[in-house]
Amino acid sequence: MITRTWSARATEAGARDYHTYFDQTLLPELRKLAGFGGAYLLSRDHDDIVELTVHTFWDSFDAITSFAGETFTVAVVEPEAQAMLLEIDPTVSHRTVLVDRRPSRE
Repeated sequence: MITRTWSARATEAGARDYHTYFDQTLLPELRKLAGFGGAYLLSRDHDDIVELTVHTFWDSFDAITSFAGETFTVAVVEPEAQAMLLEIDPTVSHRTVLVDRRPSRE
């Protein structure tokens, strides 16, 4: 499994809007993709700005490439989401998951 990590910064209102967008719009679309294995949306308040970090889980780099394209280190952020955010990291990082001991939530 591979984790794809991306971050952005937002106002408190923008972070709330992005949370809603992530949960109600983005996740349903990602769940339709072969090789998608789930996601986390994390937040951290820092000096009146909210830092958002997204971790998506994928079965393989082929699945990531199907989602993100050949330049899979470039962040994929729809204009609708961009409008909610103050700053967007243009790139993502990928890490191989070596151990996952979370209990199944299904």
